[in-house]
Order: sequence, then structure tokens, then C-alpha cells
Amino acid sequence: MILGQSSFRRILLSRLLLVSVPVLLMGVYVTYRKARSAFLETARQNLTESAVRKGQSIHQSIAALQANLVTASDSVVLKLGSMHEQQTFLEQLAKRLPTQIQCVQLIDTATGQLTASTCGTAIAGPLKLAMWSNEQTQLLTHPDTIYVQWLPPTQLSEPAENQLTLIMTSPVYDSQGQLRQALRLQAALLSEEPVAPGSLSGYPVVISQSGTILAHPLAKRVGRQIQQEADADRLNSLMRNAIGGRQDFLHLFSLDKDGVELVAGYGSIPSPVTAEKGKKWVILAVSPLKAALSPLVEIRQVLGYMVLALIVATVLAILYISWELARPVEQLRDYALNRENLHSKEPIPLNFKIREFNQLAIAIQEMVQRLQTWGEELVCSWKEAQNANRLKSEFLATTSHELRTPLNGIIGCLHIVKEDYCDSRAEEIDFLQQAENAAIHLLDIINDILDIAKIEAGKLSVTLESTDLIPIVQEVVYLQSLALQRKGLSLKTANFPQKLLVLADPLKLKQVLLNVLGNAVKFTERGSIEIAIQRREATQQVCITVKDTGIGIDLKQQEKLFRPFVMVDGSTTRKYGGTGLGLAISRNLIELMKGSIALSSPGLSQGTTVEICLPLMEGYEGLVDSD
Repeated sequence: MILGQSSFRRILLSRLLLVSVPVLLMGVYVTYRKARSAFLETARQNLTESAVRKGQSIHQSIAALQANLVTASDSVVLKLGSMHEQQTFLEQLAKRLPTQIQCVQLIDTATGQLTASTCGTAIAGPLKLAMWSNEQTQLLTHPDTIYVQWLPPTQLSEPAENQLTLIMTSPVYDSQGQLRQALRLQAALLSEEPVAPGSLSGYPVVISQSGTILAHPLAKRVGRQIQQEADADRLNSLMRNAIGGRQDFLHLFSLDKDGVELVAGYGSIPSPVTAEKGKKWVILAVSPLKAALSPLVEIRQVLGYMVLALIVATVLAILYISWELARPVEQLRDYALNRENLHSKEPIPLNFKIREFNQLAIAIQEMVQRLQTWGEELVCSWKEAQNANRLKSEFLATTSHELRTPLNGIIGCLHIVKEDYCDSRAEEIDFLQQAENAAIHLLDIINDILDIAKIEAGKLSVTLESTDLIPIVQEVVYLQSLALQRKGLSLKTANFPQKLLVLADPLKLKQVLLNVLGNAVKFTERGSIEIAIQRREATQQVCITVKDTGIGIDLKQQEKLFRPFVMVDGSTTRKYGGTGLGLAISRNLIELMKGSIALSSPGLSQGTTVEICLPLMEGYEGLVDSD
């Protein structure tokens, strides 16, 4: 054996191990990352919902306090009772309220002295008497008259577990309707909530729209501006999203102690503080990332054991697979090394003819066939692109001719009028009328070009509404009546109903009908044009049929006419004008109106029939098809 060589089985074994073990480890890693992403997604949803719930709870607690404070302000005890009765009333009020009440006080507005109180010291903060009327202007106190303010923790007489304290002040009028006292209430809205491992409710953080931290489990953070935090940029982005009404999720790094990575869901509520009317509070539900991902600890342990088991199983499986794959090759080697077998009539061992090679050959053959098919499709696409390029070239040539003709007419008429070649005012008006007609024709061509450009850009739109079909059809017939008279064509119409409602865009539908009827008049030299309207119960549609006795269309050309830039006769010297865009625009407009348009012709010189179907308005009882 030559040095440096190895057996096929050993090479196969080593390669399989080199491939399978990294793939196994990568699969385990991807599984771990997927589990981590799933837990983070769960944390995102739960924390966002928790933030919304906490905001709703704060908002409801404030509303309940305001309602109770309004009711208490209007009580007879505060208006007429003695100081002892008022003291008893305040103590009962503090116990009855659902929120943690730190102090309730009754203050004489004239002297500023306490009349009754449930705590020893006066509540911090001045009275805002300017916002109240000296005389009661309504029968009952309105919640809007309650003055609400946030109390920073530095002004609290005693440290509190919660970090969100509000002061609410309501006016108290006596029996004569005179402002005599003010009822003040100091309430704590949040309490400290420890975050247990695996808990995804989070602890609350409240930030005002001005960026002041109003509530935080760490007392030293309360009252600080978010600009002072290391994550100021992230917090500013969070504030913008929450104030804009978005409820989402964000990673933070410095809102807690020791730089622990945090995850936070957030929402917002209207600010209850009177001085901040129209602004919002941002409510955060914050949880350490470690707590949100605590289930991953057990998953990591399970994955570790699983990796060891899978590696052992993989090695055993690879040993078996390499033996199975190498055995046919070894049998073939043994057969070739045995010279006696060269002259024997025994056949070559068949076990080296592995079925997968035949399957691979079949797969390669199918792939070649697919490549041939794709090549044919590419050739067809190339031919279609060439044809489209040719059609656009013809369209440009045709359009330039169509644009030049009315432009030359406008310039000629205006030149005659400008140079005063007319013999009378009537002749001038006639030339100006010709110029106007040419300009209108030019505008129609430009509008068609703009419409097809919008269609190709996907920007053409319609406004669907309940539309009476009959006046639109009658208006279109009226607009084409002069052209019908000039060509001596007869118009046949069935007895239209007085009203027939369809779901369509009136202006776009009128444009389509003008195009269809205009084509019928343009391509009919003699004979008649017939317009019929039928309602089809099976499809809940109304169909307008325009049938002419004109030049007809070759059967091979009919479907192509709905493509942009396609005309039966595309040369600039053709008998009939036009840009070839009308039917393409009409089809797109009708399809946008959830309808359909179809064209049929028995052949050349045998007339053409165009059928337009639109959805009927639901619940409308109108014309019924008599067929």
C-alpha cells in the first residue's frame, strides 16, 4: 500500500463525522436560539399587555378617586356638619376608598388652616384657588374642577413603599353656595411588586410626557429626567412610540441597578395632572431579561444531555452507514484483485449497483428537461419582448402622427385667425371651433396615454359607489348622436328602465361607454348600432351590450385588442385614427370596478359585439332579464 493513502471506508467515516457533528451542534444551537426567541416573544406580548393593564388600572383608580372626591365634596356633612362630624366623615372616607389613602384633609380656604385631617401634617403643595369660582355655578361639583398634581417623593413626610403619589383637591361650597373649604386627598397608586423568576408581569415604571420618572421601584430614580439615564436614546424612542399610541417592546440596560439587561413593554394613558391636560403618561412593565428567560436554564441542561446522546448515536449510525456504503466498493475491489475471477464466467457482483445512482441519473435527466423547458420559455419571453418593443415602436409612430394632426390643425386655425385672414366674425368663430375640437381630440389622446401609464405603474384607481346606470347610458348616446347622424347610422335601443343601480365609478364608467360606443360608430360605415341592457339573476350582474354592423375583427386579432398599443391596423396611413389604448384602458377600469368586458366578432365585415357586465347593488329590485 502506498504511504499517505487511506481506505475508502476510513475517508467516508471521517467525512461523515466532519459533516454530521457540526450540523448536529448547529441544529442544537438553532433550536436553543429559537426557544430563546419564543420566550422573548412571549415576554414581549405579556409585558406589553401588562403595561396596558397597569395603565388601565392607574387610570381607573384615578377616575374612582375623582368620583368619590366629587361625591364627598357635595356631602351634607362637609357643608353643614360640625368639626367632629367632618373629622369622622374623613376617617370613614379614607377607609372606604379602594386605593391606598395616605391622608385626607379639609382646609379653610379663607385662613388656610386645617379643619379636619386624617394625618398629622398638612399635605404638601399650595392650594390652587384661582381655578375655582367663589360661588357655586352648578348644582353638583363637576370632576373637571378637581385639581390633580403629582407629589415628588422628596416632599413626602414619610418614605412610602409606592413611588406614585397624587394629590387631588376639590372645592367645598356651603349651603349658601359660597366657597368655604377645600377637600384634599393624598393617594398612593402603586405599590412595590417583586418580580419572581419566570414572571412576565414586570414591575411598573411611570414616566411623564416631559421625561420625568414619576414612579420606579428604586426611589432614587423617581424625579429624574430620562435624559440623565445611560439609555436616554432608547427611552426617548420609547416615549415617542408610546405617545404616538403604539404598544410595543424594548430592551433596556440602565433603568435598573447594576446595569442589568431589561425587557420592557409599554403603553400610555392620558395624564391626570391638571397642569398637563392634553399630555400623556407612559406606563412601562419592566422585567429583568434573566427573569424572562429563566425557563431556558432547564432547557440548556436538557439540550446538553441531548447533545451527548445524539453524538454517541450519530457516531454509531455513521459507522453503520460507512460500512454499508463501502461494502459494495470493497467487494468490487476483491473481485478485481482476484485474477482468477477475470477469466471466470461468474458475473460481477451486483451489490455495487446502488439504486441511488440510478435515481440521480433520472433526476439529472429531469433537470435537463426542465432546463430545456426553461430555455424555450426564455426564447418565448424574448420573442414577446421583441414583439412588445415592436408594438411600442408602432405605437410611438402612430401616436406621433395622431398628435401631429390635431396640433397642425390647431396651429393652422390660430394662424389664420391671428393674421386676420378671415372675412367675417362668423368665419373666425368657425376656425376657433375647429381649433377647440382639435384641442379636445388632442386632450383625449393625452388622457389615454396618461391612463395607460397609470395602469402600468399600478396607480389607476376607481371610487365605487351606488350609480344609476340609465342616465349615464343616455348621456353617452346623446354625446354620440351627432356622429351617428353624420354617418347616417341608425341606433336601436331597448326600452330602458327608469332606474338601475350598479356598483361603479360614474366618471370611469362613462369613459368606458364613450370609448365602446365611439369605436362602434367609428368602425361602422353603414347599418345600425344596437344597445341593450339586461339583468342576470344568476350572477347578480347588469350587462350592457353594444352591437354594430361595422368592419368586424379577424378571429385571431380579437384577444390582442385588449393589450396596450395593439391595433388591427397600426400604420400611420390607416383609414381609422386612434392610439390602440381605448380597449386596454376600458378593460382595466371595468376590472377595477369588479366587472368584466368581452369582445366578439364572427369575422371581418360581420360586425362586432362588446359586452360590459357590472355588479348589481345588493337588495335592488330593478330590470329582470326576460330570457
